Amino acid sequence: MSARVIDGKARAARLRQSVAHAAGKLKREHGLVPGLAVVLVGEDPASQVYVSNKVRQTQECGMRSIEHLLPEATSEAELLALVDRLNADPQVDGILVQMPLPSHIDSDRIVLAIDPAKDVDGLHPVNAGRIVLGKEGLVPCTPQGCVILAKEELGNLSGLNAVVLGRSILVGKPVALLLQNENCTVTMAHSRTRDIAALCRTADLLVAAVGRPEMVKGDWIKPGATVIDVGINRVEAPEKGPGKTKLVGDVDYEGAARVAGAITPVPGGVGPMTIACLLANTVRAACRIRGIEEPAI
Repeated sequence: MSARVIDGKARAARLRQSVAHAAGKLKREHGLVPGLAVVLVGEDPASQVYVSNKVRQTQECGMRSIEHLLPEATSEAELLALVDRLNADPQVDGILVQMPLPSHIDSDRIVLAIDPAKDVDGLHPVNAGRIVLGKEGLVPCTPQGCVILAKEELGNLSGLNAVVLGRSILVGKPVALLLQNENCTVTMAHSRTRDIAALCRTADLLVAAVGRPEMVKGDWIKPGATVIDVGINRVEAPEKGPGKTKLVGDVDYEGAARVAGAITPVPGGVGPMTIACLLANTVRAACRIRGIEEPAI
């Protein structure tokens, strides 16, 4: 048995197509071009690549991209002042401050300063609370992508046993809440969970978001289960040559693919969905801020 590969690149491309169509419709019917402001503090290489991808894809979807590239020495007060200006700017519909921030800046204070209506990363406590209440809000992008990919494979998720490995505020907790809102029976597992492998074997849908390379083995997986691997870990790859590395997920892909019914690869699974969901959130925010009916995305 070999698991079906859930193609995150293809699904993300379709979502970006829907976003571009929606943005075109907003421009034609309302003269509105949704604007996404991305703020990068410092010169972290991974963040620089990520931000440049966001900028490029925003523009490809026919939206306005506003970049603020700030030096590492930027003070917390300066960053808060910039966020205030972006909150007040009518051309900015979405604000994303790229994490991690330099150690002298309190990330929580920055997130709290962002207008929840423009919080397209879905990190503000107001948006987190709306997920808990099952109300409409801006949903964090990676958890949103996980649920879209699960539905892509399984259709209706109602009644499934779902196990979420990891309880981070960025992925584990929100994805568990989103799956509850899809009427799954959800169990969260973490470092203190007893017999974690046995628990995983009860899952029809397993979401791995622990940040430990290839932690989930093939014998942890229920035959035929769907596996969503959120992990992105860089590990040494001596088979590629001295000093070479490769990306792997939190799941032992080869072992899991022999047992699972469907699985996301790393790379090419959840990762591409994150930026696509960010673009979709920007269109939603632009409509909600102005009381315009949201196009189907």
